[in-house]
Amino acid sequence: MTEEYKLATQALHGGQEPDPTTNSRAVPIYATTSYVFNDTDHAANLFALGEFGNIYSRLMNPTNDVLEKRIAALDGGAAALSFASGQAAINAAILTIAHSGQNIISSTSLYGGTWTLFTQTFAKLGIEVRFFDPSEPEKINDLVDENSRCVYFESLGNPKNDVPDFEKISKISHDHGLPVICDNTVMTPFLLRPIEHGIDIVIHSTTKFIGGHGVHIGGVIVDSGNFKWADDPEKWPEFCSPTPSYNGVVLEEALRPIGNIAYIIHIRTHWLRDTGAAMSPFAAWATIQGVETLHLRMPRHSENAQKIAEFLNNHDQVEWVNYPGLQTHPDHERANKYLPDGKGAIIGFGIKGGKQSAINFINNVKLLSHLANIGDAKTLVIHPASTTHSQLTEEEQKETGVNPEYIRLSIGLEDFEDIKNDINQALS
Repeated sequence: MTEEYKLATQALHGGQEPDPTTNSRAVPIYATTSYVFNDTDHAANLFALGEFGNIYSRLMNPTNDVLEKRIAALDGGAAALSFASGQAAINAAILTIAHSGQNIISSTSLYGGTWTLFTQTFAKLGIEVRFFDPSEPEKINDLVDENSRCVYFESLGNPKNDVPDFEKISKISHDHGLPVICDNTVMTPFLLRPIEHGIDIVIHSTTKFIGGHGVHIGGVIVDSGNFKWADDPEKWPEFCSPTPSYNGVVLEEALRPIGNIAYIIHIRTHWLRDTGAAMSPFAAWATIQGVETLHLRMPRHSENAQKIAEFLNNHDQVEWVNYPGLQTHPDHERANKYLPDGKGAIIGFGIKGGKQSAINFINNVKLLSHLANIGDAKTLVIHPASTTHSQLTEEEQKETGVNPEYIRLSIGLEDFEDIKNDINQALS
């Protein structure tokens, strides 16, 4: 599709034309492992990266291709690649450019699973993760050295709910010649397009708001096509040096006529090929159904969340509320700058009485669903300190924004009054 179409139209049409064989308007599920080659030359060209096409569904699939093109269009990226989970996408995005003896710079405001990936698994691989407080992006300058490979942060810290200064982080990182990776799961392209603020690589867990209904796990990486790997070829041999497994092709040179997509193609042809963390065609199809209503759901999520946050902020049993749409939030001004279309669905709050009161609240809800997820059409609730962030030390929990009384809400699409009433009765 051409760039003239608005985001809502791209959400419904991006990356797809009616099926050429059947004329199906809906995206078909291509349930196939592999594809017939036209002849031996065609097969050889595909395997040598001489041309693009379908080889094996671990690498590519027509259903997945629609999803990838659609999300790339929504984010304003050059290309995208789907994965079996958001965690797999984060892993591939970083391990493509960071290796043993090197380091990455990361915000402390992280989802618990990302924190353990960075602090435990990456450590075993010889990759150091150096942390900065996103409220002090200038600290990045003190952490960078010749072995630094990227700067990583979340568009809205989960569950800290802090709003980083995207443009400042991007500028500092680019001054050091480092690409910036942003996990935009919580906001989605309909509330925030990080690439417009200097971000080079965007990650989404499609499990959350993009899928929207809690039915399939998935992830996607979006390559902006803006980072100039060729400006420092010795630093980025992954893209600027001969590739042994593809007859010595230099990806950055070979792909230049198409676009600056060596990064995402390297991930497809190496990480996805070798690790096999591919999204299934059925999961891609289910996720596409979510994408097609994303422009309708995200405003409702944000509207409900704003009202619930205001209700909680005035409740006599509530000690504090953490939501960037409130004027009392420390990042409220920055949220208005970067998130003018809505502040998202995630609310953190603390009940008077501490941890036990928080546990009592969760055990008393009736409409809200107590489970480990966010981004569902239904309203969800959890106690992070004892669940999603329980593997972190007490000090690490504090760094990520979690304390013993913290309750996280992911506000859904139900009638506001029903959500409010359930919260109110659980607080009584």
